Amino acid sequence: MAEAHQAVGFQFTVTPDGIDLHLSREVLKHIYLSGVTSWRKRAIRFKNGILTGVYPASPSSLLIVVIATMSTIYARIDPSLGMIDTIKRTMPVSGYMTVQTQTVFSAILFSTGLWLSLILMLRYTLKALLSYHAWIFESHGKISFCTKLWLTLVKMFSGRRPLLYSFQTSLPRLPVPRVDDTITRYLESVRPLLDDEQYNQMEVVANNFKKDQAPKLQKYLILKSWCATNYVSDWWEEYIYLRGRSPIMVNSNFYAMDLLYVTPTHRQAARAGNVVHAMLQYRRKLERGEHAPRMFNTTRIPGIETVLCASPHPQIMFYVLSSPPLLLRDPDFVQHLSDRKHLVVYHKGRFFKVWLYYGGRHLWPSELETQFQRILDDTTEPQPGELKLAALTAGNRVPWARARLKYFSQGVNKASLEAIETSAFFLTLDDEVHGYDPEKLRSLDLYAKSLLHGKCYDRWFDKSFTLIAYKNGKLGVNAEHSWADAPIIGHMWEYVLATDCFHLGYTEEGHCKGDISNGLPPPIKLQWDIPLECQEVIEDSYMVAKVIADDVDFHGCLFDEFGKGLIKKSRTSPDAFIQLALQLAQFRDKGEFCLTYEASMTRMFREGRTETVRSCTSESTAFVRAMEDKSTTSAQRLDLFRKAADKHQNMYRLAMTGSGIDRHLFCLYIMSKYLSIDSPFLKQVLSEPWRLSTSQTPQQQLNMVDIKRFPRYVGAGGGFGPVADDGYGVSYIIIGENLITFHISSKFSSPETDSYRFGQNIRQAMLDIRALFDQKDKKEKEM
Repeated sequence: MAEAHQAVGFQFTVTPDGIDLHLSREVLKHIYLSGVTSWRKRAIRFKNGILTGVYPASPSSLLIVVIATMSTIYARIDPSLGMIDTIKRTMPVSGYMTVQTQTVFSAILFSTGLWLSLILMLRYTLKALLSYHAWIFESHGKISFCTKLWLTLVKMFSGRRPLLYSFQTSLPRLPVPRVDDTITRYLESVRPLLDDEQYNQMEVVANNFKKDQAPKLQKYLILKSWCATNYVSDWWEEYIYLRGRSPIMVNSNFYAMDLLYVTPTHRQAARAGNVVHAMLQYRRKLERGEHAPRMFNTTRIPGIETVLCASPHPQIMFYVLSSPPLLLRDPDFVQHLSDRKHLVVYHKGRFFKVWLYYGGRHLWPSELETQFQRILDDTTEPQPGELKLAALTAGNRVPWARARLKYFSQGVNKASLEAIETSAFFLTLDDEVHGYDPEKLRSLDLYAKSLLHGKCYDRWFDKSFTLIAYKNGKLGVNAEHSWADAPIIGHMWEYVLATDCFHLGYTEEGHCKGDISNGLPPPIKLQWDIPLECQEVIEDSYMVAKVIADDVDFHGCLFDEFGKGLIKKSRTSPDAFIQLALQLAQFRDKGEFCLTYEASMTRMFREGRTETVRSCTSESTAFVRAMEDKSTTSAQRLDLFRKAADKHQNMYRLAMTGSGIDRHLFCLYIMSKYLSIDSPFLKQVLSEPWRLSTSQTPQQQLNMVDIKRFPRYVGAGGGFGPVADDGYGVSYIIIGENLITFHISSKFSSPETDSYRFGQNIRQAMLDIRALFDQKDKKEKEM
């Protein structure tokens, strides 16, 4: 064991002459190097704390202010208008200083106060500038004078080299929309889904709410917005994610895929070694304030009881509740630690602890490969109950929470569970082969299912993310959703894949580059003592998870007929184009329209996460009906398409700038439960199912790879599980100029859905919309 290996470096023997102490120079060297690394990290964090604390100014600017003040004093000019003299007279220690020292000390105090005041003024000025959102509503390629002036001022007041938290205090708060605006937009969004009688009833219920209950709820919500940094985010995280008691596997967690066409090495241990090292480099940048927080060293810890019945998936709102949130207790919580120095690896039913540091530094990729190969070569059998232990994180939350308290709160089980929950992240060395293979029809479908749920017991679904390395060298990530949204994982994943392929590289034999230090302690096999009763709980959780996993119908659709390049030439937003294609595909698939969810970001506000764009509009339904009506001309269809696309773009911009519908209604609903106000309108709104749930995966956030030069080094994006029992979940990524990948999920148990069929409908819808532009271009050439 590694502990025994390290212990030999420090020994002592009791003799008649006293204690004979033996110290190992090698061990002392590692202790020294670890101490140096620790203090270096503390120094970096302290420096970053100062830099972010005074941003957009810099510490050196204080010296400039002090020098300028002192210069004016020696020039017999008083810039303080008498304040320096006042400070000098009121200083309690003035009797112990010379007159000149008093003057200098008073000038420094005045300069510091002036400097801090200037920082506050700069921050509030920057916050006012960042509250300007008119630029986002301007036509593409047309920038008004106000926006040009705004850009200039933002550059002036933004300072240089911002760090992770530099803009935190300058970001504006998310505004609370007016109730009248939210109700109006809500009624507009449901109009195409209701007949006249249903719409009139909804209008009456909405107007009654607006008149009777909304004013009181709105006042309290505005008060919350003044007290909280973001009036949505804390409730969204708690009630949508952490209070859900049903499984988070499939329902909440999401996945990200490896490079689509390229596998840098087919050696499983080598690929894992490079990528883990790249992740450690990324974490170092995070610790230095250069990247996103809470990604590493983070675990979701289960709670036991809750009265609130919420779906764990972010794209499903609340169902009917029976009691106010004041009675709720013991939700899950997110545990975030700092600077964890190990990860836990799962392989063929065994858990291993691997140290990430040696001699005060990160392990090199070649050293990590050696560690992972040792695990792959280990032939020991899993201990009783160990094989499917992780199924506890895949099943219902209450049995897992109770088992955790009863069976994992002491002894070896507690120590081993702590090793998992406090690890930097979780790694699965999978014994299967997956990845995209154009020769195999369902390769992408099986790859997606494996990343989303695997065998239901070979991913630790509570970890912020699980890295999955397959036998053929392919990779993937399964991410827990409560701590952050997909763009955060996407940012890290782009960095890791680019670093793996273009910076670290491999030898000709496919191994990691670099030497291996002698004396590297081997991985530590975690020990378990799992009684039969606990094994039964594990098996029950596994069966619950397996039913969910077996019901997931996945289809990965690579659309390479055209992409962003051609769409932009048509002067249309690629996102609006795809959303309208999805509406057309949905109508052809089911013969009706449905409430549609599209995720948008509210990152322009402090602690902003997501908002909903309701993509099914009166304009989009008019376009779809025209496409299915043989009597309409191409020109008429194209005109309706333009109107629908403009409408969608405007709704997306409203959502991004804090004028969305659903988060406001969600918070009004939570407030109504706190105040014990029964609202039929809010109950109905928040129980409506999203039968088409969509999300776009961001691409090229870092621009570390020039995909024009390296077109095969593109990611395949990621996806999520089905949202409604009889609906579709669709994630899509616009890759470069000529490729769009769709990840489509539904449930086998629904007779109304078929993911492959829906993928074919999307493909045909995309082609049919393109044909409208082709016909237009053809007519223009003929003229």
